[in-house]
Amino acid sequence: GNFKNPGTFKGIIEIIPYLKDLGITAIEFLPLYEFDSFEGNRKNSATGELLENYWGYSTCAFFAPKGMYATNTKNGNQVTEFKSMVKELHKNGIEIILDVVYNHTGEGNENGPIFSFKGIDNSIYYMLERNKKYYKNYSGCGNTFNCNNPIVTDFIIDSLRYWYTQMHIDGFRFDLASILAREENGHLNDNATLVKRIANDPVLRDCKLIAEPWDAAGAHQTGNFAGTRWAEWNDRYRDDIRQFWRGDSSYFKRAATRIAGSSDIFSYSNKKPFHSINFITAHDGFTAMDLMSYNSKHNLENGEENRDGSNNNLSHNHGVEGPTDDLKIQQLRIRQIKNHIATLMLSQGTPMLLGGDEIGRTKKGNNNTYCQNNSLSWFDWDNVNSEILDFSKKIINFRRKHPAFQRPEFYTGMDISNNQMADITWCTYTGHDMNWNEEHKCLAFKLDGSRKEIAAEVDDNDFYVMLNSTDDNMEFKFSEAPVGKKWVLKMDTAKKTPNDIMPTGEFIELEQQTQYFVLSKSMVLLQSRSIEN
Repeated sequence: GNFKNPGTFKGIIEIIPYLKDLGITAIEFLPLYEFDSFEGNRKNSATGELLENYWGYSTCAFFAPKGMYATNTKNGNQVTEFKSMVKELHKNGIEIILDVVYNHTGEGNENGPIFSFKGIDNSIYYMLERNKKYYKNYSGCGNTFNCNNPIVTDFIIDSLRYWYTQMHIDGFRFDLASILAREENGHLNDNATLVKRIANDPVLRDCKLIAEPWDAAGAHQTGNFAGTRWAEWNDRYRDDIRQFWRGDSSYFKRAATRIAGSSDIFSYSNKKPFHSINFITAHDGFTAMDLMSYNSKHNLENGEENRDGSNNNLSHNHGVEGPTDDLKIQQLRIRQIKNHIATLMLSQGTPMLLGGDEIGRTKKGNNNTYCQNNSLSWFDWDNVNSEILDFSKKIINFRRKHPAFQRPEFYTGMDISNNQMADITWCTYTGHDMNWNEEHKCLAFKLDGSRKEIAAEVDDNDFYVMLNSTDDNMEFKFSEAPVGKKWVLKMDTAKKTPNDIMPTGEFIELEQQTQYFVLSKSMVLLQSRSIEN
């Protein structure tokens, strides 16, 4: 890419046309508060260069945008450039979510530097062990911010208000949010003061709140985090969809539940499908391309002898570890990426796509690039996989145009519209109603797009979706479309581009209305259409 200001707030403005064309409505940034880029002393084992804190999860100043992301920092110019970026994103209909780190600071453990809270009042701002020389470490980063001490709570609220009212961002994603619910003694409290104050603060009442609902000390609150003001990263969506498409046994029921909005997780706390932030990949872990290309992490360049990063990646290299010249493996990997992105976009909930997955970005098997300010982390705009990009644009656009995939309520399995069609019907590949007590690696479901079912102003199309995670080609059978309608093909991830997904208003006629041959490791979407058309 020929960009004038890569890696800066101004650089984001340069890619706004790309984001709009892709169909992005909000962008979630990794931490933009000022942090120490060179807090450690480890070196890259391959190059000998000093490793940086590249992701920024080590905040030093909670009211200052990162100076490194401005083209110059004279007279606080980073504030001006940040605001200009926000203004241009808003002008183009794109919201800004900031990843914020209030669970720990960049001062580290007892061996860390002293530049802020340690010197102001160590015992107020941090959770300490009985031997007050040492810090409780629920964050995994050396210290834990004492979030529910009244002074610290006020500080965090002031910081959030500043970014919302003065910098005009639209929402926050809270890193290791379970720590926000830990009392001063470290115990979890579902009614913790800070969490309630954030949710009920009158200044923040229209601000979007997203929790990463766990921490590094065993807390795991997915589906139960702090009430209906909070959306949540759904890690079970990530894991269950990965395992289904990998072909693991016994994951078809879990995959179906995730696709349907994860009511088993969110409904008991009165949350809705949109509270589930669905994702396949995030900054932390493999990219989509690496998920299909590596069985194991390859983190030696992080200087920790490959000890860092998760070993539980639920990935599959499809026959070769890393890059390959085998055309069949290349095609299968691309198909699997399309399967995952399509599943994400056709699931109930709020989809989150890792930047770069839509162009086939690789980190060469490194699943923890927090310290890699180099080609492992950067976007290679000169090496874009056009097939994945074209598919991503079309499936995102498709989702945005069809409210059947954006339901405000969970499915009931009932026929609210009295048209002899339930809101959702799960089927086997033979077309029979799904028997959840049997083992399956194929899924199919039919959606009623009538306005009563989807709470929309007008009727949507009906849809039939087929997923084949087996190693065999399967002939799926299904009932005819409702009276006066026919099924047409909208997407088949096994087809060659551009016929893998059709643009808006286009489709492929089916030779048969009650069966379709779904290739191994592929996904098919049928859409109803009036016979008169």
